[in-house]
Amino acid sequence: MTLETLLLWSLSFGLGLFIFLFIFRIILTWYPQVDLNQMPFALAAWPTEPFLVPTRKLVPPMGGVDITPIIWVGITSLLREVLLGQQGLLKMLF
Repeated sequence: MTLETLLLWSLSFGLGLFIFLFIFRIILTWYPQVDLNQMPFALAAWPTEPFLVPTRKLVPPMGGVDITPIIWVGITSLLREVLLGQQGLLKMLF
């Protein structure tokens, strides 16, 4: 396994994991009684919250619905496709 392959795989895994965590955060917004500081919910809340807090300042919740995790799913998916997709920048570079 070359260094390039390891880099591409780990970046793909990391971005995929963040997409999963943001989708889990979307599902958790359906249950407002859930305490995000309790396990296992904290495993999704702690890594994603640093991304969501500044985004909430730009896009506040509308009608009580927090759409910032949806925005970050889109951003992360786009970044993953642009960098690692079939004709992604990093795949073309290596």
